[in-house]
Amino acid sequence: MGRYLGPKHKLCRRLGSCIWGNPKCPSKKRPFPPGQHGREPRGKLSVYARQLLAKQKIRMHYGILERQMKKTFKEAKRLPGDTGVNLMRLLECRLDTIVYRLGFAPSIFAARQLVTHCHFLVDGKKVNIPNFQVKPGMKITVREKSRNIPMIAYGAENPYQEIPPHLYREKGSFEGQMVSLPAEENLPFLEDTAGVIGFYSR
Repeated sequence: MGRYLGPKHKLCRRLGSCIWGNPKCPSKKRPFPPGQHGREPRGKLSVYARQLLAKQKIRMHYGILERQMKKTFKEAKRLPGDTGVNLMRLLECRLDTIVYRLGFAPSIFAARQLVTHCHFLVDGKKVNIPNFQVKPGMKITVREKSRNIPMIAYGAENPYQEIPPHLYREKGSFEGQMVSLPAEENLPFLEDTAGVIGFYSR
């Protein structure tokens, strides 16, 4: 299955909640699936259906393919500690996610495009792989010739979202740093990871 390129908020309505935190998301006013039969009552979801929804919610939020999600889960399971926490940390430490969390892009999808077009350096080296794992202490810098791109220039002065505690960037700066791994209490979708673990453990 390829990457979803359709209307993003249709996904929110299908999954039953806004997965990107947009206060104007249509799912808040219309909390039912899109389409002609969206309002029709549906039976109780099976365990499998709930697990699938949890997995899809996380996968769609980060905009990754199923094989990437499965590979990330296997890596999270291999690491010591809680598998759910490991999974979310691996997803939050992706380069495209870090660029988004640093406020350089209005969405993860825009951040991925900026990364693949080689607009960022990691510790001074050009990296164009969205799933590159950023480690604590690494610096993410906008390339000199990319600093006049309107999206990046605006985000540097006015971050598109609040920068989380595990990242640091001064306002107006084109360089940010990962200070530490994201704390467990700051990880999104942590309550959905049990469903993901159940789905892939079948």
